[in-house]
Amino acid sequence: MTDSELVVDLRGRLIETLNDFWDAVSEPCGLPEWFGRNLDAWSDTIETRGISEVIDSHDILIVHVDRRGLFGRNLREAEALASIFDGEQNQLIMHGLA
Repeated sequence: MTDSELVVDLRGRLIETLNDFWDAVSEPCGLPEWFGRNLDAWSDTIETRGISEVIDSHDILIVHVDRRGLFGRNLREAEALASIFDGEQNQLIMHGLA
């Protein structure tokens, strides 16, 4: 049996801020309106589960982003966001040149 994957492909979408990231993942990840739009809330959503029925219905979450904007600079926000993904059950894959 294979694991069920939720793939959120944000390549081609310019993400300059964490708010841009929340806007981009809200619909495909089924985030509720009351989602906190902060790193703690995202951590709870993907690690603990129980917040998004969409994410909870998959074994693995994979988010693809371009290495530009927020992810193209060595920003603390981007590093903190990336650190929440464990690389196994929750994966952030950055594409392109730094």
